[in-house]
Amino acid sequence: MTDLHYWLGFSLVPEIGPKRLSLLLNRFGDLACAWAASEAQLAQAGLDKQPLANLVQARRTLDLDAEMQKVAKAGARLLTLVDDEYPALLKTVPDAPAVLYIRGTLMPDDQRALSIVGTRRATSYGRDAAYHFARHLAEQGVTIISGLAHGVDTAAHRGALDAGGRTIAVLGCGIDRIYPADNHKLAADIVRSGALLSEFPIGTPPEAFNFPRRNRIISGLTLGVLVVEAPDKSGALITTTTAAEQGREVFAVPGNIFSPMSGGTNRLIQDGAKLVMKVEDILDELNLAHTAVQTSAITERIAPANDTEGRLLEHLGADPVHVDDLTRLCGLPVSVVSSTLTILELKGLARMVGHMQYCLVRTS
Repeated sequence: MTDLHYWLGFSLVPEIGPKRLSLLLNRFGDLACAWAASEAQLAQAGLDKQPLANLVQARRTLDLDAEMQKVAKAGARLLTLVDDEYPALLKTVPDAPAVLYIRGTLMPDDQRALSIVGTRRATSYGRDAAYHFARHLAEQGVTIISGLAHGVDTAAHRGALDAGGRTIAVLGCGIDRIYPADNHKLAADIVRSGALLSEFPIGTPPEAFNFPRRNRIISGLTLGVLVVEAPDKSGALITTTTAAEQGREVFAVPGNIFSPMSGGTNRLIQDGAKLVMKVEDILDELNLAHTAVQTSAITERIAPANDTEGRLLEHLGADPVHVDDLTRLCGLPVSVVSSTLTILELKGLARMVGHMQYCLVRTS
């Protein structure tokens, strides 16, 4: 059997998640050895009583070949935390799934992503707003992440697809099940232009308690979360909580103060979420200033013209850096640094985000 068999096997054992898997990998070197280890060895490795009992039971009852065949029969494949294709942003989440089931493809540019969430009972305003933002963000090369539900999710996925862009749906059930069932065609379209993802084993039904776990993946895959329309007790608001915990940006579209469907989004704005009225509000906040086509053209035209530009670009990133720090890091006179930064701004490679502070314009 391959390592993938054992990743799948451990993912099916209750109470063994990424932290305990890391512990076992550090102790045994690979998961095949950990799977074959004695109870005494597993206990010595630090596996607690209940997870250990669960693992012993799983080894007696699981046929890992049969489990792998279930994945293949569903038209899916597995990604593990150690795979290069595993989404880099999601890897930074403390409780990132050890194994993801996937149908479709992931691309490096999918890190340039925003999730759009909201109520299943969306008004025409909510559906129109979700579609509008998704379509125009997708036109700018942003991958749209959502949950395939009715209402806002469906409108967001469809907006991205109609723009010819990429979109990813994260499921609260097994990858072999489409929920809601009447979104089968939408799901098929998403597989052709993105991916369906799930951390839940094959055959898992869409139980209510699955969706809060699903929501942490929706936010974990992205640079930020846009809530389009949600009442005060909407499940979509759980996604904003996980987004804040993960250090993601939270955006909200303002709604009618007389509509209960907008209570949650308006409250988010009161609590500090960034109010957005146009796509540029999001692109500017996330430093996503250029489309992929524009970025390619810019890179070919002006990637760096001299050593001074190159040295500055090496020290610029997503976090703002003060001109004084750049002067020290580059060993250049402050006048040279300041003038070069101005040139980089004009070229669209750098951006001033505070008093004498600059960051790199995010292009991917």
